[in-house]
Amino acid sequence: MITPELLAQVRRLTIRSRRAVEEVFAGSYRSAFRGKGLEFAEVREYVPGDDVRSIDWNVTARHGRPFVKRFDEERELTVVIALDLSGSLRFGSAARTKRATAAEAGALLSLAASRNRDRVGLLLFTDRVELYLPPSKSRARSLRVVRELLAFEAEGAGTDVAGALAFLGRVVRRRAVVFLISDWLADSFERPMGLLARRHEIVTIEVKDPLEEALPPRGLIRVRDLETGESRLVDLGVLSARREWHATRARHERSLADAFSRARAGRIGLSSVRPVAPELIRHFEQRTHRR
Repeated sequence: MITPELLAQVRRLTIRSRRAVEEVFAGSYRSAFRGKGLEFAEVREYVPGDDVRSIDWNVTARHGRPFVKRFDEERELTVVIALDLSGSLRFGSAARTKRATAAEAGALLSLAASRNRDRVGLLLFTDRVELYLPPSKSRARSLRVVRELLAFEAEGAGTDVAGALAFLGRVVRRRAVVFLISDWLADSFERPMGLLARRHEIVTIEVKDPLEEALPPRGLIRVRDLETGESRLVDLGVLSARREWHATRARHERSLADAFSRARAGRIGLSSVRPVAPELIRHFEQRTHRR
């Protein structure tokens, strides 16, 4: 249900994201994600400093002085934001949950793409496809994407990243930049990610909470799996248990790194306790530098 409180949250997120986009974010996005080619614009008279390779020799011969062809970049891209809404994204040890962090990242990307006149689509998924909005250039679409990122209530609680990737492979026909936002507490998605990467560019965004990175030093705590509902008592003072937890985290990290590397996917890490925009901008600037 869309309550006044929820509408106020959407409004605040939209205003905050739009301000960031207008100030610095859009330029970094535009530099990092260029158009698919060049489109002929006009022929004009040569001026010193022009690339001699752009001289139009036919027009030059007719007028007796050099003319060059000018091209504009074909700016329009197709951008799809795919957001994991599984139960684990509801976790947050501080003021903000992982889902709120993910929603802000998606809003920034949506508004930046819209500002650059790119087509924007949205996929929300759990252990099923919850919502799919085909890419569109309309301003109304980007605003709806922001609203759904924050307000959509998922029916499922589990995680099926592989199913979401396979779905995108079926419905997104035009080459796209796909931003996959998740906490990546998932497995068995390597093959569908590889298949999707053959046609589309993939950028993964991993949202973490500090408590997932460093356990409290000691004590008994009751933990609950937000996807299955199962709960148990854990003794953090047992050294063997802490070692096993760290080993499991390390194996998971290596597995993610290998999967993303094989798919040649970009990778952005976000924390639920740090600002979102600087991390996205840093990735875009690094990408621009590599190009």
